[in-house]
Amino acid sequence: MKKLLTLSALLLATPAAAQEAGEPATPGSVIAGATAEEWLPIAPDDLLVMELAPDSTGRPRTIIIQLIRPPFSQPWVENIRTLARAHWWDGTSVNRVQDNYVTQWGDVTEQKPLPEGVVAPMATYVAEPIPASLNELALDLGNAEYPELLANLDSYSEGTMHWSGWPVASDFQSAWPIHCYGYVGVGRGYAPDTGTGAELYTIIGQPQRHMDRNLAVVGRVIEGMEHLSSLPRGSGDLGFYTEEEADLRVPILSVRLGSEVPDAPAFEYLDTSSESFARLVQVRANRDDAFYTVPAGGVDICSVGVPVRRAE
Repeated sequence: MKKLLTLSALLLATPAAAQEAGEPATPGSVIAGATAEEWLPIAPDDLLVMELAPDSTGRPRTIIIQLIRPPFSQPWVENIRTLARAHWWDGTSVNRVQDNYVTQWGDVTEQKPLPEGVVAPMATYVAEPIPASLNELALDLGNAEYPELLANLDSYSEGTMHWSGWPVASDFQSAWPIHCYGYVGVGRGYAPDTGTGAELYTIIGQPQRHMDRNLAVVGRVIEGMEHLSSLPRGSGDLGFYTEEEADLRVPILSVRLGSEVPDAPAFEYLDTSSESFARLVQVRANRDDAFYTVPAGGVDICSVGVPVRRAE
C-alpha cells in the first residue's frame, strides 16, 4: 500500500505557495476554465431518455441516463438497449423509493413479457483481466503522468481511479464500477440470478459501495436526478410502495435511446485524463476559498463526480 500513499500525497497536497495569484480555485472555476478540447462527446446510443408522467403542477419530468462504456456490464447494457428499442418500459412505473438508498423502476406485475433474447446474463460484475490502459494506471501508481488516478486508501478495494470518464475500483487483477450517488444498477433476485436490466435502480443517498461486485452498474443519471430522488418514500418492505400506496407509483411514459429521440440534446463529459480534471481532484481535496478554514486533505472517489454538460 506504500505506493497508494505516495500518490495520494502527490494528488492531494496543494501547498498555499503553489496556488496561483488571485482568487482561490473552486470546483466550479476549474470546470468553467476547462478547454474545449478537454470535453469529450457522449454517443447518442449511450444515452437513455426517460419520460415520467408530469408532476402535480404539470411540469414535465425528463431523466437522462448515460450508459457505461466497455468493458463493464456490457451484457446488461445491450439488454437495456434492446428493451429501449422495443419501448418495453412504456407504461411501467417507479415502484420503490427507499430513503438514503435507491429508487427503482420497472414492471410492478413482473409479468410483462421481455423482448426476444433478453435474459439474465451468465456474466460477472468485474472486468478481468483489466483493460490494458487501466492496467497501466494500476502499475504506475505514484506516477504523476496519470492524474486521473485517485489512489486513496479505500475501504472496499486496493485503489480507486477515474478511467475513461468513470469511477472504478481495482484489486490490480480485476476492476469494477462503483455505486456512487446517481449511478444506475440492475435489480435482481437471489444469486445466481443477475437480472436482465428490465428492473433498474439508482442510488439516492450516500454511496452504497457494499453493492459493488454484487450487482451490475450500467450507467448514471446525468440530468433530471431530482425527479427520482425527491419522490415520496414507500412504506412497504425495502421501500416498495404498498397496494394502498399504488397512487404513488409514478408512471413511465417512455424510455428511448438518445439516437431515437428527435432533437435530443447532446452531452459531453470532462476527460478524466485531462489537466483540468486532475486540478479538480486537487481542489476537491484541498478547499481554501473563503468558506473553508480547514482543508480536508483528502477526497473520496464518489466525491469527485465527473462533470457532464450539454454540448453547445
